[in-house]
Amino acid sequence: MSVPHLVYVALGGALGAVSRYLIVAWVSNVAGAKFPWGTLAVNLLGSFLLGTAFVYVVEKLHGQPELRSLIMVGFLGALTTFSTFSLEAWSLMQSDQLLQGLAYILMSVILCLFAVSAGIALTRLIL
Repeated sequence: MSVPHLVYVALGGALGAVSRYLIVAWVSNVAGAKFPWGTLAVNLLGSFLLGTAFVYVVEKLHGQPELRSLIMVGFLGALTTFSTFSLEAWSLMQSDQLLQGLAYILMSVILCLFAVSAGIALTRLIL
């Protein structure tokens, strides 16, 4: 990994993080904060954008490292990690690994919920 790629990741990450903040704030303001509509919105948007970036950057431009670092890793990685999860699950299912794709989805959701619960419980215990 070269320094220029780290700069692309950092720049994209900064833009993605600020975008996430602004989108979540706007959607929550419009739709209300009783349900995480803002987070759902950025996860759906990020998944859609990662799909489009995958086709354009990887398939059409043959994976130009600078664009991949800036857009796919940096911007979309900071906007949402759910987009990466969605692409990985889709890739498994598209490559005739339906059971592995479904297992990945179930494990990700269940284990991440468990991890959040464990983190909350441990932090509450310590604090």
